[in-house]
Amino acid sequence: MANEHVVQLRVNGRQLVALAEPRALLSDFLRHSLGLTGTHVGCEHGACGACTVLVDGRPTLSCLMLAVQAEGAEVLTVEGLADEDGLHPIQQAFRECHGLQCGFCTPGMLLAAKALLDEVPDPSEDEIREHLAGNVCRCTGYVGIVEAVHAAAQVLQEQAQ
Repeated sequence: MANEHVVQLRVNGRQLVALAEPRALLSDFLRHSLGLTGTHVGCEHGACGACTVLVDGRPTLSCLMLAVQAEGAEVLTVEGLADEDGLHPIQQAFRECHGLQCGFCTPGMLLAAKALLDEVPDPSEDEIREHLAGNVCRCTGYVGIVEAVHAAAQVLQEQAQ
């Protein structure tokens, strides 16, 4: 299409170049142009947090950001958490602590939790709850999610030593 823009960005550690319409949302660009369907779209108003990705290390609601705004950025989606060695400690903790049920909110929760633990390696329960307040889960009641973030924090601290 004539009015598409070339967008160059780094996604999950890979340098990518793709075309995006000027009004294409980052969530749609990730899902439809790049095939990264782990980024879920819930409310499309920035209220649920299901579409949370990390843009330059900061939690970002991809349903409120245009793809062209991500030009030159480093984007991490849920697909980029695990590596060839297995699940990321945050993913493993969510699994072990029953921090997920239907899984719809999980990608956004995982990335929001990663952003928190990158900034605050040993957060309190209040800090976890405050940081995840923008991510809505309709299934779990948040107890398992908070426990998972605590557990992941411990594993990540041990790995850092």
